[in-house]
Amino acid sequence: MSFTSIAHAMGAAPSGGGAGGNPIASFLPLILMFAIFYFLLIRPQQKKAKMHREFLGGLKRGDYVLTSGGIYGRIIDVDGDVLTVEIAKDMSIKVNRSFISGPGEATRADTRKDKKEKAKEADKEKAE
Repeated sequence: MSFTSIAHAMGAAPSGGGAGGNPIASFLPLILMFAIFYFLLIRPQQKKAKMHREFLGGLKRGDYVLTSGGIYGRIIDVDGDVLTVEIAKDMSIKVNRSFISGPGEATRADTRKDKKEKAKEADKEKAE
């Protein structure tokens, strides 16, 4: 079998009669893929980033936070972008606002302390 017989078996090349057809139809799959990526990946990520920016902007004294290093604590002082976070009794660290990853949970000791403080305040109000 020679090369020419193989080339003849493949058939003739298609004629270029229509010169490609509609150009919008050729880009339609790309546009559709971009729309899918936008609604499934890009848009939800932008919403999450916006919520995180709002959370960071609204941090105040007394909020419980989780740092990006995995440390839970309570904000005891806010000075611009520097937050002083209490991580244990009489132990605090300074953290940049951008390193707060999300809201933290109060530990059991903190909730007991808060309940005791609220009970003391209620007792004082009753006494007055």
